[in-house]
Amino acid sequence: MKESIFNILVYLFQQHIDNEAGQQLNKESLSIELAQAGFHHTEIDKAFNWLERLVIPQYNEESKKLLAESTSIRIFTTAEQKKLNPECQGFLLLLEQVGILDPMTRELVIERVMELGSEEFSLEQLKWVILMVLSHQPKGESINPWIEDFIFDGINYPLH
Repeated sequence: MKESIFNILVYLFQQHIDNEAGQQLNKESLSIELAQAGFHHTEIDKAFNWLERLVIPQYNEESKKLLAESTSIRIFTTAEQKKLNPECQGFLLLLEQVGILDPMTRELVIERVMELGSEEFSLEQLKWVILMVLSHQPKGESINPWIEDFIFDGINYPLH
C-alpha cells in the first residue's frame, strides 16, 4: 500500500469532514495545504484521483434490484484475500448484516481498498476507507454519529 497516499486521505478526511456545505474546497488550495503539511505533489495527485472515484457507479434499475435483493455471500478473489485478512472480511460482512453497508457500498469499499496497493490492509485502515466511502455517498453527507462510533470504536490513526 502507498502509505503516504493513505495518510493524505486520512489527513483530508480529518481536517475537512466537518466542512460546511457553503464552504467550497478546491483542489488547488487543498494541494497547497497538503504540500505545506509535508506531502509530495505526486502522492497528492494520486490521492485526489482516488477520491474522485468515491461514488457508487450508476447501475441500471435491474442491477440495483438484483443487488438489493441478493442473499448471496461475497466470495473474495485471491488478490482480495491477500489484501483483506479474515478479520477485515468478517468486518465487512458484519457491516452489511447490520445494514451499514449495502452490496453496492461494500463493492465500492473493496474497490477503493484494492486501488491503494498490494500489501495487506489492517482493520483500522479498512475502517477509514469505509468511513470515507460512506461520507461521500448522497445520503452519507452527515454520517450518523453512532455509525462512526460503531466503525471506529475509539481508534486513533497517526498521520505522520
